[in-house]
Amino acid sequence: MTELLDWAESKRRTDPVYYDERQESWQVFRHADIDAVLRDPSRFLADLGDLVPTNPDLELIQRGNFVNMDGPRHRLMRGMVAGAFHPRAVAAMEPRIAAMVTGLLDALRDREEFDMVGDLAYPLPVMVIAELIGIPESDRELFRGWAEEFFPFDEEEPQLTSSREAVDSLTPTVREMTAYLREHIRARRLRRYDDLTGRLVEAAGAGEEPTEEDLIGMVALLLTAGHITTAALLGNCVHQFDRHPGVWERLRREPAALPSAIEEVLRYHPPLPRLTRRTTTEVELGGRTVPAGQILSLWLVSANRDEAQFPASDTFDIARSPNQHLTFGHGIHFCLGAGLARLEARLALGEMLRRYRQVEVVGEGRFHHPFAILCAKNLRVRVTPG
Repeated sequence: MTELLDWAESKRRTDPVYYDERQESWQVFRHADIDAVLRDPSRFLADLGDLVPTNPDLELIQRGNFVNMDGPRHRLMRGMVAGAFHPRAVAAMEPRIAAMVTGLLDALRDREEFDMVGDLAYPLPVMVIAELIGIPESDRELFRGWAEEFFPFDEEEPQLTSSREAVDSLTPTVREMTAYLREHIRARRLRRYDDLTGRLVEAAGAGEEPTEEDLIGMVALLLTAGHITTAALLGNCVHQFDRHPGVWERLRREPAALPSAIEEVLRYHPPLPRLTRRTTTEVELGGRTVPAGQILSLWLVSANRDEAQFPASDTFDIARSPNQHLTFGHGIHFCLGAGLARLEARLALGEMLRRYRQVEVVGEGRFHHPFAILCAKNLRVRVTPG
């Protein structure tokens, strides 16, 4: 993490927009430039188009992946699931999520140490998204395996676009997932289920769009991507609270400060270090001319430490205000699950504050490569009830 931040700071100051021949993309580091890109979906597309290799199996499951779409089709697909993540819908989930947190921590009540990632940060969002979509508890490990295949976070420095070999290697996983989700969706065509998949099937009706393949892709996206960043956020909160003396104690005295503390973790240590976009036309960005059809690598981890936007940007300040970080993106592609992630983090951390008078990270923890995702693989904590 330190090496990544040092590199990003140097580029932000001296070369804030430049072309990287090895990555075959333009690297962007300043908050103002990245914010401008995210605000302009007409000139900067989320869909990388034919710049990314694909195959028929992957194309099928990508048909409903609205994260990588633009224009009317993006609005249609995202709009179908947006209601489930509306603030009122998320607030209604609070009692159920609180019960999940209670159950996970009750299972750890006799242990002085546990793995924050494996025992709480990862299983909680898996349980939440699986229940939302209607995946039975017995099948949750299936999509955990699928997610790990789609998001291989242990690469030394992942390329922005996958190679043909990497794409083709996903074919068995994609086929397995597609077959499972096809049956999952068809079951909801036979009778009504009160879950998000059932509501999507009902909303689709007899129209031409979205098709069954579209629904498969939408559900696959929510299953695989819907829990990873939330798990990272929970682990990052515990890690950062431990690294900065006095934070846990202050939050016990001022529990109302917890949402602000979570926002500062999102800024200071975002789960995803970067986003990608593609130019539709020649643009001026950061004093450089970027041709049409180019990939941009938008370094969120740099934008969130930009001194021009955040005074004392390297200081971890749980009372920081305003805190206009870009961790969840901006504009039409703003993270749909941001509110749910914030709620899960608030409930889990709030319950830890209630149960434990001390939470201490034991050892260094093991972390993923920071160019892929900024979070721990495992993070052992020692807790003192009180």
